[in-house]
Amino acid sequence: MLEPTSEVPLLVPPNAAIGAVVFDLDGLMFNTEDLYREALRHLVARRGREFSQEVYDAMMGRPAPVALGILIDRLQLTDSVEELATESFAMVLDLMASRAAPMPGLLDLLAALERRGLPKAIATSSNRFFMERLLGQFGLLERFAFTLTAEDVTQGKPHPEIYLTAAQRFDLPPQRLLVLEDSGTGSRAAVQAGAYTVAVPGDHSRGHCFDGVKFIADSLADARLWQVLTLDHPHAAKASA
Repeated sequence: MLEPTSEVPLLVPPNAAIGAVVFDLDGLMFNTEDLYREALRHLVARRGREFSQEVYDAMMGRPAPVALGILIDRLQLTDSVEELATESFAMVLDLMASRAAPMPGLLDLLAALERRGLPKAIATSSNRFFMERLLGQFGLLERFAFTLTAEDVTQGKPHPEIYLTAAQRFDLPPQRLLVLEDSGTGSRAAVQAGAYTVAVPGDHSRGHCFDGVKFIADSLADARLWQVLTLDHPHAAKASA
């Protein structure tokens, strides 16, 4: 398992310059993994079960039907996937309205990419309704060239389909995509697609396996990430002022 490091690795992509950036959504752009976890904890508590980090790690990064199937199997629940999806989704939407927030560095990074003219997209295992509701809450939907959701692929993460599709949409070879992922499942999908993959775990995913990623960033404000993208880091600008 890779560990975060302050040492600067070989950051420049060896074959071609980065042509576009693809963001995961939950836990990478927003703190929604915390909201999911809270909702699921309440969901299983209503059924007399205990929700563990081990179960959540197995679910994270996967399309909802797959994730909830794992929950049913691991906790031996009698509910259907559809029943759990309806109940948990309502709880998450309620939490999102008051507690969703951008992850550290997100807004600065989006603005810097736009100043440089580097296109960006989203590739998420969430459904389109949820993604558009979340991005709309923060006025970010129109800032992406396109978005891909669970409805746009036949095989969810960790299968590489969603990132191969993103490369096709950008008309770029996968190695020219820089993919940002917070989970081991999502990182695996991006690595298998051949993308330049950077893991940005949060507290919810620091224990995941990130084999194959180029490096593990401390946050979206990590100077190494900005170096790869040849962006002017805001902290550097303040230091030189």
